[in-house]
This record gives sequence, C-alpha cells and structure tokens, in this order.
Amino acid sequence: MKHIRTMLAFFVAGALVLSLCACGSSAEKDTLNAETSAEETGSAANTDNTVPSDVRGTQPDGTPPEMPSGETPPDMPGGNGQPGGPGGQGGPGGQNGNPPEMPSGETPPDMPGGNGQPGSPGGQGGPGSQGGPNGQGGPGGNSSADIDYSGAVEITSADSQSGRTYTSTTSDENALLISTSDDVTISDPTVTKSGSSNGGDNCNFYGLNAAVLVKDGSTTTITGGTITTDASGANGIFSYGGNGGRNGAEGDGTTVIIRDTTIVTTGSGSGGIMTTGGGTTYAYDLDVTTSGQSSAAIRSDRGGGLVQVDGGTYTSNGLGSPAIYSTAEIHVANAALVSNLSEGVCIEGLNSIELVNCDLTANNTKRNGHATFLDSIMIYQSMSGDAASGTSSFTMTGGSLTSRSGHVFHVTNTSAVITLSGVTITNEDSTNVLISVCDDGWSGGGNTAVLNASAQQLSGAVLVGSNSKLTLNLSDGSSLTGYVDGKITNAAGETVSTEAGTVSVTLDSTSTWILTADSYVTEFNGDASNVISNGHTLYVNGTALGGTN
Repeated sequence: MKHIRTMLAFFVAGALVLSLCACGSSAEKDTLNAETSAEETGSAANTDNTVPSDVRGTQPDGTPPEMPSGETPPDMPGGNGQPGGPGGQGGPGGQNGNPPEMPSGETPPDMPGGNGQPGSPGGQGGPGSQGGPNGQGGPGGNSSADIDYSGAVEITSADSQSGRTYTSTTSDENALLISTSDDVTISDPTVTKSGSSNGGDNCNFYGLNAAVLVKDGSTTTITGGTITTDASGANGIFSYGGNGGRNGAEGDGTTVIIRDTTIVTTGSGSGGIMTTGGGTTYAYDLDVTTSGQSSAAIRSDRGGGLVQVDGGTYTSNGLGSPAIYSTAEIHVANAALVSNLSEGVCIEGLNSIELVNCDLTANNTKRNGHATFLDSIMIYQSMSGDAASGTSSFTMTGGSLTSRSGHVFHVTNTSAVITLSGVTITNEDSTNVLISVCDDGWSGGGNTAVLNASAQQLSGAVLVGSNSKLTLNLSDGSSLTGYVDGKITNAAGETVSTEAGTVSVTLDSTSTWILTADSYVTEFNGDASNVISNGHTLYVNGTALGGTN
C-alpha cells in the first residue's frame, strides 16, 4: 500500500510539472502575438504624412535646392540647398542618382535636372472625394499586402514578349501584371482594360485594376503599342515601388521605362502614367489622353516616387484632372501639356514639378472639390495624409505657359517656391491675375510663396491675402508689369481678403517694375529708379516710395 501511495505521488508531481510547462509556453506565445499585433498596428498607422525616423532625409541628394521643409507645395527650385534659387531639384537619376540600366545595357536618355536620387518625399493625389482641388487625395486605405492581385496575363520572372495582346474585362484585375525583381521587355503590345473597380485607394495607391501594373522591383521596358482603358480606377501604366505608401521612404527599385506608346483612358480615377510607393517611371515620346474625373495624364499618389518625361503629348479632358498631378518628384522636358477643363498642373505638399522647354496650356473653367478659385498652376496641401507637408516647388525654364481661365498661379495652405526663367506667359483671363497667395478651401497650413524670376517677363496682378506672405525676386533683366494688392474675391464671388499681407519685392540693377495701379508692400529692396510709377504710387509699409520714375 505504501508502494502504491509512493507511485501515485510520483505521477501527480509529474503531471504538475507538465502543466506548468504548458502554461509557460502559452504565455510566451501570447506575448509574441501581442508584439506582432503592435507592430502591425504601428505599420498601419504609418500611412499618414509622418515619415518614420529611419527614412527621413531621403530627399534627393545634390538637389539644387533641396525641397525646403516647412509648410507646403512646390519643392524643387533653389540654389545649393537653399529654397528659392533658380534651378531644379533632383535630376533625372534613378537609384543612387543613376538612371536604371535598360535591359539592353543602355541607360535612359538624360533628363533635365541635377543628379538627385529618386524618391523625393512623395505625395500622392489619387482621386478621392476629400483632399485636392482635383478631387485627388482621399484618406488612406489598406496596405498592398492586403491585396489579392491577379492579372489576365502574369509575368513572374525575366521575360521578353513582342506583339502580344493583353485583355481584361474583370473588375480588380490587371490586363498585364508584372511582379518580379527581374528585367522584363514588352514590345508593341495591345493592352485593353475594362471592368470598373470600387477598390478606391487600392487602385490609387497600389495599382489594383490598372491596365499594366509593374511591381516588386522589376525594371520593365515597354516600347510602342497601345494601352487603352475604359473603366473606373483603371490607370494606364502603373509603377508601384512597394514602400507601402510611406511618404519619403525609398522604394524597392521598381522602374518602368516606356517609349513611343499611345495611352488612352476614359474612366474616373484613371491616369495615363501613374507612379506611387517610391516607384520610378521614365517616359519618352508618349501620346497620352485621359477623359475621366481625377485622371491626370501624368499622375502620382501616396508614397511618391520619381517621374522623368521627355517628349510627347499629354492631354487631360476631365474634371479635376490636370495634365500633371504631383505628389512625387516630376521632371518633364520637350513635351506638350494640355488640360481642357482643370488646372494645368497641381502640386500637393512636399513635392515638385520641373518643366523644361514645355508648352503648357490650361483652361480651368470648372471648380472641383474644395477649390474656390480657378487657376492654371495650383500649389496646395490638402492635409489628407497623401503628401508630406513642406515646401513645394515649381520650376519652369523656357517653353510657354498659356492660361486661358483663372489665375496663372495660385498658392494656398502651403509653402511654395516658384522659379521661372525665359518662359513665354500668356494670360487670356480677363481679370489678368498673375499670382494669388491666399486662403482657399483647405486649412491647417499657411499661405507662403517665393517667386523667383530670372530673365523673365511677368504681367498681371499680384494678390496676397492679409494672412499670407509673398517674396518676389526679379533678376537678370526681368520685369513685372502689374501691381500688388490684397483685395481678393474668389471664383464663387466671395471676399477672401481686403488688404495685402506680407510682401517683399527685390529688384536687381537690371530688372524693372512698371506699376499699373497703386501697390502695397512691406519691404522693397533695390533702386527706386527701377520702379516705373506710370502715374501710380508704391507704398512700403504705408509710406510712398520716393525716387521712382
């Protein structure tokens, strides 16, 4: 009996040990699951405009001027790191400042700009009911990891195809899906996409339902052929760089090189060439036409990236569809850009557009979303999270800018640097407003702009709201024929401001200002004799400036 009691005690003790071990294992598993859940939550929370500390400072190196950080749109202009000087930001470069090698071993032709790295702090601007003046830029969506991608034709390794037809009529399916880190070459394709999507941000940010989607680090070269979409959420060619929509984060190297291709889209949310998530796109001599709402011909969205365009024609016909919408670093040279209903170009947040020898025509006759003004060059911050906040940059050298309706330039809810040199500007609007810096339909940021003109002729009213700021620098034989005032009425007929805010004007010895009405500034730098009064008075802090001609 004693032996039996001893055996029973032994078994009870053993059972107790096993139970304790099991409890310890379960506790460790629960802790791991909790940590994993926290990481996923942190990752999801990082889809806003806050750039993680490990990816901050990834703006293009060597950018004459790096996009000044501060408030708002246009990034790019500048000298060596200082906002506001002439020059472009970044440059044609691909990864590490060099264009990616094409499969043939050649590199894409040089583009205007410096030797910047790709992936300047991005912005987006996808079609969304909230956000941009163009309806671009709605609130964030899922991660690309949550998307079940599918393609009518899928390429998952190195390949070269020529003369093939790729067709999809299924919603949320790509006609051609290229998901590989290898090089792919597509020649003379015929791509057709129908089947509308209600995928929203998955279409805008991650390429769901696009005719052609390139991702996962591939360098894909497309030459010739046609890409046609007739569906909502169906972008033409989509380069997704895989950074999960983190503005300012580097992408995975995904690069699209496309040339001599015709792209036509008709549905809403269907841009011509689309770049997001830190992707890179090189486009040469394309013929792109879009007709849907929120369908810019050259389009970008959350996570930004680098876009280099040389040659070609880019036309947008839809509401809220500029020829270019930038939440990325975009350089365009030798191209014709036409917007028949919306702004010519739009920059959101800490992003940029550089145009070199381009002809841009805009006929913005209908307001969209929160916009209360009509304009040709729109620079703003929607605060939607699609673009990081900071100084935007618009740089234009040579070429022509024809503004058929509204103000030529409009800056609101952000900081912007505009740099112009040798551009032929034609303002066909009867109000003849060159630039307005003032409140519009967004809030949360200030209205601050720097306009640098070098060898540039400017004409029209300069309007600066009472809570806004403009610095105007004329150099190298530039001239302004116009006046500065703060009496501003928007396109809805509402009074926005009644007196001028903070305005600083600097003329070098070779530049002149011809007044067309009494003008009000807070600071004037230069020789007063270079101001041609033309019977009007220039007031500096309320005092008439003497010595004018």
